[in-house]
Amino acid sequence: MTDTSSNANANTGTSTSTGTGTAASTGTDRVSPPFAADEAAMLGAWLDFHRSTLALKCEGLTPDQLRERACPPSSLSLLGLVRHMTEVERHWFRKVLAGQALDPAGGYWTEEFPDGDFDLVDGADPVTDSALWQAEVAFARSAAASVSLDTVGASRWRGNDVTLRWILVHMIEEYARHNGHADLLRERIDGATGE
Repeated sequence: MTDTSSNANANTGTSTSTGTGTAASTGTDRVSPPFAADEAAMLGAWLDFHRSTLALKCEGLTPDQLRERACPPSSLSLLGLVRHMTEVERHWFRKVLAGQALDPAGGYWTEEFPDGDFDLVDGADPVTDSALWQAEVAFARSAAASVSLDTVGASRWRGNDVTLRWILVHMIEEYARHNGHADLLRERIDGATGE
């Protein structure tokens, strides 16, 4: 998996404790959010922190390990989480904020497989899926940087206007929730623990 941080020159948390009690260095720089910043910078930093956390949880694993559903009967896998977050980034920043029409064939979800992001990982390529995730993260950063927190998205969600502020808070919550899943999956796969 690749680095999702937008700023790699601050305090980082780039080690993961392995099952043997040693630390495995990783290539992803995870920048700790600032203790004092304006609201937009703070929200962006927390979102990038959680994006990088997911990347860290995926680092150093084989394609088969990334596809592994380590907590049966759940269909969750680390690769499934990356694919899911690709869809979430795409939905909130492309569709809702920017108002882009999304090509239904361009994602992992289909009418036939509404949980295709999780359920259809057996033949998936982690390198391709990671690149798609990174592309959506890059688009999201650009879209968010071009408007204010009070900007209302071009598309409504469930009949409601949604601001960029709401989207950022929701994205932080979404990543934090799934990073908890990633913690458990990674520990079950190879014993690695840590933030």
